[in-house]
Amino acid sequence: MPMNGRPDAPGPLSRRGPRPLLLHLTLAMLRSSASIAVSPGWRSGWQRSSEQFTEAAARLAAALGRPGGPDEAAFRRAVQAEALQQDRALIAGIAAYRRHPFRRNLPDSPALWAEGETRLLDYGTGRRRGAPTVLFVPSLINRAYVLDLTEQSSMLRWLARAGIRPLLLDWGWPGKAERSFTLTDYVAGRLERAIEAAPRRLILAGYCMGGLLALAASLRRPDRIRALAVLAAPWDFHASGAETAILLGRMLPALEPVLAFSASLPVDLLQMLFAALDPFGISAKYRAFARLDPSSDRARLFVALEDWLNDGIPLAAPVARECLGGWYGANTPGRAEWRIAGLPVDPRDLRVPAFVAVPGRDRIVPPQSARPLADLIPAAVLHTPAAGHVGMVAGSGAETALWRPLRDWVLSL
Repeated sequence: MPMNGRPDAPGPLSRRGPRPLLLHLTLAMLRSSASIAVSPGWRSGWQRSSEQFTEAAARLAAALGRPGGPDEAAFRRAVQAEALQQDRALIAGIAAYRRHPFRRNLPDSPALWAEGETRLLDYGTGRRRGAPTVLFVPSLINRAYVLDLTEQSSMLRWLARAGIRPLLLDWGWPGKAERSFTLTDYVAGRLERAIEAAPRRLILAGYCMGGLLALAASLRRPDRIRALAVLAAPWDFHASGAETAILLGRMLPALEPVLAFSASLPVDLLQMLFAALDPFGISAKYRAFARLDPSSDRARLFVALEDWLNDGIPLAAPVARECLGGWYGANTPGRAEWRIAGLPVDPRDLRVPAFVAVPGRDRIVPPQSARPLADLIPAAVLHTPAAGHVGMVAGSGAETALWRPLRDWVLSL
């Protein structure tokens, strides 16, 4: 029973997200304030505005019962009421998320190998001999367990039941040693040693940022890698939203004091950079969550994914410099200038079968950024599910969007 003794009272707040909370509340406040502030000028811009705005204004006029258009005072009141309603829904959604009883309780699979903070987890123990082995390489800035989110939303456990031996490289929290790592240290060091600990001739599968690391490792170790799967991985960072990517690169000097102080890019700063890609996306999804039945499967999946998103990992300072300055700012992968241990990472040199998944509704890695890999890799199979970046691997439709197609491709090799 809650501490106040009322059985119907909401439970205590028990989560910190969405992170950073102040940023998302400030963005929502600015959006509402701007909408209210500009509403008196609706009449002067009505006819000159975009077609979408004109249609929205017409719908508002009909809703106000004035087919010819609302008067200025009525329009202003309607905008203010809508802004306040959206702000209330956002607060309700955040509170509902923070009070939700869901807690992830899946045990870790056994570790096949470990070094420092990094572990290679084996999800295929007890499977039949000769099952194809797939080593999954996640991003460096998110927890690896997105691929093993819940009992119902675990791609790795599903693939294990389908006759595949999945291995998961859990990078872990960067300690003192890892905070000095470069991308070369991660790829030519940790990842290659994990590959050595795995069965020979395995399939490498990289998700998001991990796709680039897996590609680099596959090019370096053709003796160990028999195929490569690249899942929602960016390549041409300037193919969509080049201005935003370049701006992220130009922010690097302003971040140097933080990088020097903590030898890493902290989680909340990383979250702020991602928020720049879709400033109002967090508010929209929390308003939608406020309308869900908290006991529904959809609500539990939302909470599981948000817990994962808010459970990020800091990025080692040298890697942050390479990614922001090199990948985003200079587009070194897209210009064939990205190097690992001094050698170029060129997808055209890959000589093994490849599976390239490019989700069509990806806002984190736009399809225009990910698709060039399918064009550059000689033996690539392109898969384009109607899904988002995270939904493709752990959403309610992930089995159809990715798990089955990936399973079929692996078993066909």
